[in-house]
Amino acid sequence: MDVTRREFILLSGAVGAGTVLASLGLDLGPARSYANELKIDKMKSAKTTTSICPYCAVGCGLIVATDPKNSAIINIEGDPDHPINEGTLCSKGAAVFQTTANNPNRLTKVLYRAPFSDKWEEKSWDWAVTEIAKKAKATRDATFVEKNSKGQVVNRTEAIASIGSSNINNDECWALNALIRSMGIVYVDHQARI
Repeated sequence: MDVTRREFILLSGAVGAGTVLASLGLDLGPARSYANELKIDKMKSAKTTTSICPYCAVGCGLIVATDPKNSAIINIEGDPDHPINEGTLCSKGAAVFQTTANNPNRLTKVLYRAPFSDKWEEKSWDWAVTEIAKKAKATRDATFVEKNSKGQVVNRTEAIASIGSSNINNDECWALNALIRSMGIVYVDHQARI
């Protein structure tokens, strides 16, 4: 058998590492048992449906497993039969389960921190929308330009920008653009390409 020096060193290292790990006496049985139990318990009675990832324009396929008793989402993973992603998902698609109502860390209430404050306050959605509208109007009124330096009518504000979400569909994107254009906002971008 012809073994180069490099191959000998690699082979020796692999055999040595295997020997050390085997001598430690690690019993991975409970870990395997726990992992198998979770997967089997959750998935054996689950109802699976296919869906599309909401994050970008690629349209990767997802398999969504739900509990038939309460329709709660148990698991979301890539669809291996989908022609676009063939079961693979990017980091955003792989984390889509975190956006579901099952995530205990997901924010569902408005949290507001006043300027120079060190604590968050819980506010209502009506209060938040009203505050955002007031601030947008005040900024637009203070920075609105009717005519440019050449005397041409431009009716715009350059102090507000809009960036669309990769989580909205075409109709929502159109409505958002109609709103921001009617306000005179000229700096507009969209995130569907990420």
